[in-house]
Amino acid sequence: MNYQQQSQRAIKGFEDFLHTPLETVLQQHLNKNPAGEIIKLFQDVATNVPAYQAFLNQQQINPDNIQNFDDFQKLPTLTKDNYLKCYSLADFCRHGKIESCDMIAASSGSTGKPTFWLRFFTDELAIATRFEQIFYDSFFADTKPTLAVICFALGTWVGGMFTTNCCRYLSSKGYPVTVISPGTNKTEILRVMEELSPNFEQTVLLGYPPFLKDVVDTAIAQGMELKPHNLKFVMAGEVFSEEWRNLVGERVGSQNPCYDFASLYGTADAGVLGNETPLSICIRQFLAKNPDAARNLFGESRLPTLVQYDPINRFFEVAQTEGNNREGIERGTLLFSGDNGIPLIRYNILDNGGIITYDAMLKFLSEWGFNPVEALSNKISNQRGIRNLPFVFIFGRSNFTISYFGANIYPENIKVGLEQPVIRDWVTGKFVMQILEDTDKNNFVSIAVELAPEVEASEEKKQAVADSILTQLKRLNSEFANYVPPQYQTPRVELLPMGEPEYFPQGVKHRYTRN
Repeated sequence: MNYQQQSQRAIKGFEDFLHTPLETVLQQHLNKNPAGEIIKLFQDVATNVPAYQAFLNQQQINPDNIQNFDDFQKLPTLTKDNYLKCYSLADFCRHGKIESCDMIAASSGSTGKPTFWLRFFTDELAIATRFEQIFYDSFFADTKPTLAVICFALGTWVGGMFTTNCCRYLSSKGYPVTVISPGTNKTEILRVMEELSPNFEQTVLLGYPPFLKDVVDTAIAQGMELKPHNLKFVMAGEVFSEEWRNLVGERVGSQNPCYDFASLYGTADAGVLGNETPLSICIRQFLAKNPDAARNLFGESRLPTLVQYDPINRFFEVAQTEGNNREGIERGTLLFSGDNGIPLIRYNILDNGGIITYDAMLKFLSEWGFNPVEALSNKISNQRGIRNLPFVFIFGRSNFTISYFGANIYPENIKVGLEQPVIRDWVTGKFVMQILEDTDKNNFVSIAVELAPEVEASEEKKQAVADSILTQLKRLNSEFANYVPPQYQTPRVELLPMGEPEYFPQGVKHRYTRN
């Protein structure tokens, strides 16, 4: 691709984005066959992406034999280990040309070595439609002057720059949206809210849930009256409870959480895969109050993130399907396929969850005596936020990571902290890490550590272990060091005797994380 073709690609993509209303985009996608579109993407990637060509050749797969969706579902899944770590960065791009992309973002791996993700301007435009859906359906930002405050970390990490760009594209499309990007500088965010928010009808804070709550709590502590700011929230990175949403909503004076909040299901691998809608929030609130219904629907007692997605933009499947599924509802390991600077086919992001068709969701809820469309219609006069799109639910990573302020924390990071001189003489190396909430709904990292035989706990040892873990986390995990505010970085360590039955039972396989 030469520079003229690249230019035409950008011009056409931007013109299509600017001149095609959101309603038209979604309706066009509803009229398409997702299975047929994903096979077209497969044939394109198999023809033009050297890494995927090599992968198929290694698996002895002839792409010409993939003619229908049944064939497609037999394709081997991609992972970081069998695909992304095996080829050069350029080979993941079409025609092996890294210059076909204009932006690179990074995400930390378990050892701190980043994975780089390439994208082009038009890839961002596809994701900007998800932001448009939120700003239009939830915030009515097509008619309200809106200040968008980017509170994600800026720099090479994907969240801040990607979000900033997508919000600016909405402004280019005619939305009265103005963007400012203080990043994770809380002092600057509060100054923006105090000095700039009064110039707009509403202010949208975009960031990781615990950080946004910290911003809200600090503003209140400093005497700032938040209700006049008409705050809205766009979040990403981790699961939060409906109690958390209600608490934050109460503190900012939210009158309708279904239309004041939206969480993104996003990854560095492929941008935004899905987003909360007023309808999905309304459903999740019902399920939070009806745990038996939630357990019946999701197969677990914990409440996952629940979003809707556009299957033409990001196509989901469920691998390793769990039992007790019903028509239109699948549970198991999530796979997705989607176009991007690095296009991915049947990629296993290691998230556990499932997919639910729109009709199956409404049918299930009706069996529990709930009509979310009717309930949402009672909250607002028009039908914004009610889209005939499928649902995907996400419990989180299945590879033992935990998510904190949007940063993935890996057991490997903690192990290094416990292997330092002196510390290693006190402990067995076993630990359990989890995210817990204090009484004020603030998250913190809790780490239970098993002591070696005949070693007794003390405050001095507890502090030394916490300091060692924190030092290695900041050294090895750039996401943790940059995403998590310093006052929330130090883990709360509990030192427990060997074989303590709740965390370290004898004779069973040890698990390093709890959700």
